[in-house]
Amino acid sequence: MLGAQCKSKFKMKKNIFFTVEAAGGKALPCIVNVREEQQIADAVEKAVQKFGGIDILVNNASAISLTGTLETPTKKVDLMMSANTRGTYLASKICLPYLRKSNIAHILNISPPINLNPIWFKNHCAYTISKYGMSMCVLGMAEEFRGEVAVNALWPQTAIHTSAMDMLGGSGVEQQCRKTDILADAAYCILTKPKSFTGNFVIDESLLREEGIKNFDVYAVAPGHPLLPDFFLDVDPDTLAMKMEAHGASPVFKEGKKIESVKHEGPDGAKHEGPDGAKHEGPDGAESAAVKPLGPVAETFKIIKGVISEDVVRSTQGVYLFELSGDEGGTWYIDLKNKAGSAGIGEPPVKVDVVMSMSSGDFVKMFSGKLKPTMAFMSGKLKIKGSSLALRPPCPNHHFPNEGGLYWIFIKLLSCTEEQ
Repeated sequence: MLGAQCKSKFKMKKNIFFTVEAAGGKALPCIVNVREEQQIADAVEKAVQKFGGIDILVNNASAISLTGTLETPTKKVDLMMSANTRGTYLASKICLPYLRKSNIAHILNISPPINLNPIWFKNHCAYTISKYGMSMCVLGMAEEFRGEVAVNALWPQTAIHTSAMDMLGGSGVEQQCRKTDILADAAYCILTKPKSFTGNFVIDESLLREEGIKNFDVYAVAPGHPLLPDFFLDVDPDTLAMKMEAHGASPVFKEGKKIESVKHEGPDGAKHEGPDGAKHEGPDGAESAAVKPLGPVAETFKIIKGVISEDVVRSTQGVYLFELSGDEGGTWYIDLKNKAGSAGIGEPPVKVDVVMSMSSGDFVKMFSGKLKPTMAFMSGKLKIKGSSLALRPPCPNHHFPNEGGLYWIFIKLLSCTEEQ
């Protein structure tokens, strides 16, 4: 089987091998970098020597970076194009001479239907192009080899719980996902069909319903929990976020979190200076300056400022600048890197690691738990520029700079506000 990239862990290779062998099959584990033509050719040759031919090719290997055009380094563009589009094309090309000799002869690409709605291009243009390249291979090869080799695409209706989804969605996202079993069952249905079933862009749930499956709770990680639709389908990110909120899906913060209900007094009962510089009354009722109501953004930063701790700073190590538009628009910052940390209005006194741009309304929603960082990022409401290291969660198993780390930062701050 092709698809594993060269940096895959040997443990994963062994697990797949033993799983196949335990089920009564035979396996030939190969670690293949699909960006290298010779490595693909060598793996195909080994498979032909061991099994006598090739009946099925599943093109699953993919790279992902959900970043805008200006935020995507060229090396990441090259990675996505070479792994996703070029890798699929090369693997198919090298396997096709053997597939044409098979009575089964299927190529299955794990890629989406080609949806030309601009919403799927504007936030991660390079990634979309690379995935659609895989889908275009289906269109072209299905016609080119019609009658000889079936070529189809499979895509999930909902998010599937994988390590990539953990990376993108942050803590708790698995509850909004299905297990990989649903894709495996859908793939089996496709690959057992005749060669005449070709050129199709199949959605897993739709196919399984046609096959008579009625109970989809068995595929859910958390049966009964609202599910997150996958990319490139008819539900755009903005509508997706609203549907999730309407069904109670939200970041995994503690229930009942409302910024408006948090008390801002210090341990002595005094109300301290807010990020707007206004001084508020102390326990004796005296005022050192005129009190003016804080806006939602200033109120949010006041809460953040009050809950920053050395533990948060030590485990985060990042300085974040927020460029907010709309009411209370302007520049705000959170320093979770230096000394005891700080937060407030204006430029920070130290070098900024990450710049985040969004509306003030969405900022407040995000920090109150009403808008998940993942959804804000996916829908383009949150733009991120800067150091990838400052966006990584403090876990050695997270290797990709992405919004999952940002998600952890918000969870950490919000959990601290809950403890006050």
